[in-house]
Order: sequence, then structure tokens, then C-alpha cells
Amino acid sequence: MAAWRERLRGLAGRFRRGGDAVPATDQRGGPVAASLRDLLADPSIPADVRESMASDFQRVERMLDRLENEELHVAVFGRVSAGKSALGNALLGRDAFAVGVLHGTTTEADAARLDEAASAGLVLIDTPGINELGGEAREKLAFEVAEVSDLVVFVADGDLTRDERDALRTLAATRRPLLLVLNKADRYGDEERDGLLARLREHAAGLVGAEDVIAVAARPSPRDVVEVDATGRERRSSEARVPDVSALRARLLAIADREGKALSAINAGLFAGRLTDQVSERIAATRREVAGGVIRQYCIAKAVAVALNPVPVADLLLAGGLDAAMVVQLGRVYGLPLTRSESGRLVAVITTQLAALMGAVWGVQLVASALKGISGGLSVVVTAAAQGALGWYATVLIGRAAEHYLVSGKSWGEHGAKRAVAGIVASLDRDSILREAREEILRRLKTSR
Repeated sequence: MAAWRERLRGLAGRFRRGGDAVPATDQRGGPVAASLRDLLADPSIPADVRESMASDFQRVERMLDRLENEELHVAVFGRVSAGKSALGNALLGRDAFAVGVLHGTTTEADAARLDEAASAGLVLIDTPGINELGGEAREKLAFEVAEVSDLVVFVADGDLTRDERDALRTLAATRRPLLLVLNKADRYGDEERDGLLARLREHAAGLVGAEDVIAVAARPSPRDVVEVDATGRERRSSEARVPDVSALRARLLAIADREGKALSAINAGLFAGRLTDQVSERIAATRREVAGGVIRQYCIAKAVAVALNPVPVADLLLAGGLDAAMVVQLGRVYGLPLTRSESGRLVAVITTQLAALMGAVWGVQLVASALKGISGGLSVVVTAAAQGALGWYATVLIGRAAEHYLVSGKSWGEHGAKRAVAGIVASLDRDSILREAREEILRRLKTSR
């Protein structure tokens, strides 16, 4: 997984720097599409992780379709009643999106191919309006659509409110190219419109380029017409006006023609990179949980075996064998199998470092073992809980140290085993571990008696 993730991120980074366009290849969608296919087919992703993240993998499939079909998805975003749906219809030249005077006409994201840009593969996505009272779910949906789109058209119908400025910054953080559109420009005179555009450019400074702040009239108000007949009588009527979105259409087509493929590839790569990180984290969390269960099983097995074994020193030898078996199991959990000899050497390295750090602890173990021999096993009840608890604690330390070694790819890292083991010891709460161990051992001893 790591290899193709780095390849994908390298491609996205190269495109962001403007060094290359997406290369035309005989494979559909180019190299980023190939990386997405690798992600979808990656056999190392466990079935439960894939199932829990099914919606994210469906997004990757949709992105792959977009790359293969050479589509550029444009999210039309903005406040309720700013005219998003009307703008989409004006760009399309047909009523593809529902338009209403009531708040919240758009309740689900909808998409339609931009007819005039069929060759460029532009696809408009109409989104629910933000800031509608009780519309938190719609706002969340709008942000999700923007995140998986290639470009966002942010629609306003006047100066930006505080919530709109916050939304604009949030969208900019997704690293999607932004266009800021002043809709309903027909309501303003030339001077007032120019002043509003200047104000919008101030708000969007650093987020949207000055050339990408554009005035449109998606659904201009009818024009009043006064006609005077031959007798001098006036007759008033209204005349529909044609939408004025030509500047925005031209800008979208220019972006699609010049950068469309690169934008799709970059955004698909960024999303897939985040998904890969999430998958890796989910797999790591699952492995940590399973590894924790393995370590606990061996803690119980060693603690009880050590506590109840009346033969001097034999309990310590038994403990060493259990540690080696535990490390073999941990290697399987992390997909890095270890032989018995490898696990034995690893346990030896860890115990050597632990002995150097905690000689007194191991001294208690030896004393308790000797007591068993002197008393012929009669002191087991006195020493069992203490010795078993120390065995439990030692198992936790060895298990966590082995886990660190495996997570690092069978390596102790640049600082070596001593520093790594010391870090494990420092990170664990010894008293709470010993308390839990004693309680569990006493419970089991009572049950066995």
C-alpha cells in the first residue's frame, strides 16, 4: 500500500507545481487512475475495514469513472436563495435543477453535464444551501460534495456575510480552485456593482484570484416596457431578459480546456491519499486491538503458570517459552512472520534491555522462585500473587516492545533497542498494571482452589 501511495502523492505534487499535464496513456485515465484501481483492488485491506469505509471506496470508484470519462466536476455552492440552481440552469441553457422561492429547494446534490462544454467534460453539481435554519445535514452534504469536486463556484448575491466568509475559508482549505460569483448583478447600477465586486475581492484575497471574482445575472428580473399607441395611451408590460452568464461560462471552459485533466487527477489523488491514510490508521488500530488481546492472553497464561509452578527456576524457563510464543503470534498479527528462533532472539534482546533498566524487578522474580524451592511449594500462596503480577508486567513490556519492533518493520529505529525499550517502560503505568494483574491472579487462584 505504501509504495503506490507515494507514487500517487508524487504525481499530485508534480501537477500542483505545474510541471506536467496529466500524460495521455493507453490506460484509461492515466497514472492516477491506475493508482486508484490499485487502491480499490488492494488485497492487503481487510474485509472489515473495507466494509466500514464502503462509502469512501464508492467515492473512489466515482472519481475513477470521472478520470476515465475525462470529466471535470464543478460544485455550485452558496447561501440559501443566492441563486445556485438558477445559475446552473443558466449555464446549461435548460431547467436541469429545481428553482423555488422557498428556502431549501435543493435538498440533495444533483448533477448535470454542461451541454455547451460536452467536449470538455464539465459537469455541474448543484448543492443544498448553507445556513438554512435546521439544515445542518444539508450543509454537511454541501461540504462533502465540494470536497470531492474538482472546482467550486461560490455564489453570493451581495456582500459576504460572516458565515459566508467562514464557508469560503473552509472551502479554500480543501485546496479546490474557487470562483466567487456575484449573482443577481442586474439589481445594481454599474457603480454599485463595481463596488460590490471590489468588496468581494477584498474578502477573497488570498483565497480567490481577482480574475475569478465574476458578476452574473442567472435569472434577471423582467424589464418593464412602456408602449404608447397612436392615440397617446400608454400600455405597460414586462419583458423577460436573457440570463447573463457568459463571463462565467467562458472562465469555466478556459479552466476545463487548460487544466481540467490535471485538476481531476490532483483532486482524485488528494482524496485517495487521505483515504489511504485513514485505511492505514484503521488497519493499525485493528492490529493494535488484536495485539492487545494476544498480549493479555499471554499475560494471564504466564502469570498463572508462574504463580502456580512449585519447581524453582522452571517457572522462569516456562515464562521465557511463553514470551517467545507470544512474539510469534504478534508477528502474524502485523503480517511479519517470525520463526521460533527469531522470536527467541528478539525476546532475548528485549529482556536484556529490561534487565539493565529494571534489575530489581527481575531480582524479586528470582527470590520468589527460590522461596518456592526452600519451602517445598508451601509458600506459593504467599508469593504467587506478587510473582505472577511481575510476570504479567514483564509480559506487557515484552509484548509492547516486540510490537514497536514489528510496527517499525522489524527495526528498533535509529536510536536502537535500548532507547526504544526505555520508552516503552516510561510510557506504561506500572502500578495500574500490577494492580490489575494481582486482582486477576487472585481471582483465578480462588477459582482453582
